[in-house]
Amino acid sequence: MQILKLLLKNSFRHKLRTSLTVFGITIAILAFGLLRTVVSAWYAGVEASSATRLITRNSISIIFFLPLSYKEKIRQIPGVKNISYSCWFGGIYISEKNFIPNFAVDAKTVFELWPEFVLTDKQKNDFLHDRKACVAGRKIAEKYGWKIGDTITLRGTIFPGNWDFTLRGIYKGAYKSSDETQFFFHWDYLNESMKKTSPNRADQVGWYVVGVKNPDLAADVAAAIDKTFKNSLAETITETEKAFQQGFVSMTEAIVIAVRIVSFVVIIIIMAVMANTMAMTARERIGEYAIMKTLGFGEWHIAGLIFGESLIIAFTGCAFGIAATYPAANAFGDAMSTYFPIFNVQSETIYMDIAASLVVGLVAAVFPAWRAVKLSIADGLRRIG
Repeated sequence: MQILKLLLKNSFRHKLRTSLTVFGITIAILAFGLLRTVVSAWYAGVEASSATRLITRNSISIIFFLPLSYKEKIRQIPGVKNISYSCWFGGIYISEKNFIPNFAVDAKTVFELWPEFVLTDKQKNDFLHDRKACVAGRKIAEKYGWKIGDTITLRGTIFPGNWDFTLRGIYKGAYKSSDETQFFFHWDYLNESMKKTSPNRADQVGWYVVGVKNPDLAADVAAAIDKTFKNSLAETITETEKAFQQGFVSMTEAIVIAVRIVSFVVIIIIMAVMANTMAMTARERIGEYAIMKTLGFGEWHIAGLIFGESLIIAFTGCAFGIAATYPAANAFGDAMSTYFPIFNVQSETIYMDIAASLVVGLVAAVFPAWRAVKLSIADGLRRIG
């Protein structure tokens, strides 16, 4: 306990310098934590993917459609448990800045394939029995103040016109990693309109979602689906949901790499600041270390004091930085919910904060400790006065 009191007293002997260093570490840990959370949010869709879901899309590109007739052929393939389909609608709510992921879905099967989207039985029943009904995620409903029964109008881009929907359900995520910002409506409603206005675009879907009976069957089922439609007018590519999501992330891989690099650069910069603080501290106490040596304190005792002070300063800043990360992440996540529907501070991020602080504290103390240990008693005593 006496050693701890000594370390605390020495660490904050120069209050202004130590406070500024702690503040710098706090800001660095906060920035590091937020940047790492951004990286985690980027991969949130990949991590939340189910091992029992496959995505079947057009082999040319996801922007090309597939015939609705593929549904029953896919259902007959061994290993397929259930099947649904979706279509990206691309509607705009009021203005372009209000980005909403909106999809036309098979209302009868969508919640079977995505059990992590939780609706009450009443809301699910109301959605199924109203052709113009829609379901929105909790976060997006709260953002725009939507309530059950409200009429929501989306302006179509891919499918022109103003489309009116009645909100019949607000789903909640079953897990912390569940996306609560999506908007679903009946594909049948869209298809009926296409039959009247654009017959050549009717009876087509964007992609199929295939549930497999066992994750071990995923590769065989995917190969069987693609083989079924090989040499057809619309060949397919079937992949796991994780691989499908990974394909979107890979388009922005350079940005992710840049964010990762910046996060580590922040730590390197604060390491230099911390090293300067410890060097100044050790230089001021050269005489004290010399006296300690004359009293019989060994090299390990002196090095331990320097490393101890450095670690106390580093972990004090770390504690403040971690404490500030959660409210900052919540505020940032709310402001950027359009781009990061899942923005949660992961346990791994906190562990990395602690590890980074440990590295900063140790590295910053290496040179001052080495210098104090190697200093002779005579040279140290000359510094007194």
